[in-house]
Amino acid sequence: MRGKGQRLLDAVERAGNALPHPATLFVVFSGVVLALSAALHAAGVAVAHPLTGETVAVTNLVSAEGLRRLALNVVPNFIGFAPLGPVLVSLMGLSVAERSGLLGAVVRAIVGATPPRVLTLMIVFCGAISHTVGDVGYVLLIPLGAALFHSMGRHPLGGLAAAFYGVSGGFAANILLSPTDVVLAGLTQEAARLLDPAATVSPLANYYFLAASTVFITITGTLMTERVVLPRLGAYTGAMRPEPTVPLSAVERRALAWALVSVAVLAALVLWGLLPADGVLRDPAKPGFVDSVLVRGLVFFLFVGGLVPGVVYGKLAGTIRRDADVYKGMQENLELLASYLVVVFFIAQFVALFNWSNLGVVLAVHGATALKAMELGPVPLLLALVLITAALDLVLGSAAAKWAMLGPVLVPMLMLLGSDPALTQAAYRVGDSITNIVTPLASNFPLVLLFVQRYEPEAGIGTVTATMLPYSLANLVVWPLLLVGWMLLGWPLGPG
Repeated sequence: MRGKGQRLLDAVERAGNALPHPATLFVVFSGVVLALSAALHAAGVAVAHPLTGETVAVTNLVSAEGLRRLALNVVPNFIGFAPLGPVLVSLMGLSVAERSGLLGAVVRAIVGATPPRVLTLMIVFCGAISHTVGDVGYVLLIPLGAALFHSMGRHPLGGLAAAFYGVSGGFAANILLSPTDVVLAGLTQEAARLLDPAATVSPLANYYFLAASTVFITITGTLMTERVVLPRLGAYTGAMRPEPTVPLSAVERRALAWALVSVAVLAALVLWGLLPADGVLRDPAKPGFVDSVLVRGLVFFLFVGGLVPGVVYGKLAGTIRRDADVYKGMQENLELLASYLVVVFFIAQFVALFNWSNLGVVLAVHGATALKAMELGPVPLLLALVLITAALDLVLGSAAAKWAMLGPVLVPMLMLLGSDPALTQAAYRVGDSITNIVTPLASNFPLVLLFVQRYEPEAGIGTVTATMLPYSLANLVVWPLLLVGWMLLGWPLGPG
């Protein structure tokens, strides 16, 4: 008999799957934004921008100007939607690796060498450190996690959930510097200088805490997957067939070895272009790893990193015989993305309308003002900041965009109360990771749903939300406590 917790998750799944199609959901959300923009504009709602001091009023989109703006930008909104291009281009290269049999061979090799429980831990950990190279975890690790679990006779959605949690639920945790660290530190420093012109905030300001959080994320993700998610999912009874667990043949081993050689050659070429101060992958105007061509042009390297080893493996294994087989491999996965493209079209319009309305700025400033008015002590204030950030993350996906609005209000406010800017930033980053995995408004949520539907064609928003909710609740309870304990013990958050 299923316990109360499992029955609650079942109820969440049923309720979520009873929602309209995701595209319809975003049409409804767009309608809500239009209605709010008209009502709040008529009420004269406005705030002072925390960074510039300029008055920001809610823009009425239910107007002639709003109609003209939408009509002229509906295509640019879609084409310019940030995750769209990277997902399409990356998947074309990775599709060749999949069709050639390379990814299947990698899965079989890993399955043959890794105990199941260690595999769960490894998937979560790899997801948590994948942020160093952008959104590669969404495109590569999430489907790979599902395939690995499937090949081991475990429910594939368990592996998918473990990878998704590591990539998105552990977005703040990392043992390596990521572009997000640099962007957020810059915003925090500018906010701190509103009060102290000499303030400096390093990209490593939260390094010790975030590195320790990687351990927390890995342990939490492993325990939740093994103790909660997999027991609830039970045995997989879908039609999708797993990779055969038979050992690799001599031909497949040879093809895999040469594919790995091609990966090593590509990696050596990248290092050759990246390590020298005048390397071809360095930007002379923006020295440093974060601003290198590798990081800023990562999609190209993902494309090549899937294409070249895939072709090498396919030619030697006999799965690719002519150039048409390569293009057919790209085409097959793009055909599966048709439903993703439909949803993304409506997401892109919703995001544009929300930005044009200025509702995000108004929400952020009023939330920060309410937090200040509570006059809480240091610990309750820190926890309130985490909760407000987690709530805003349900509707505002971009970590940098939210902090650009919240930081100039919260950082100086907490500085006056004795809180270091690095601590305020750490609290923000914890809150920004809690609800990533359960909100349908996240930009990569439709892609995750697409991967889920490979194994469960009838799955909907409720399936993903119910599967990921235990991870989100664990983050909500334990991660803020880790931050509070860190603060009370007086441990440094990062170097210096």
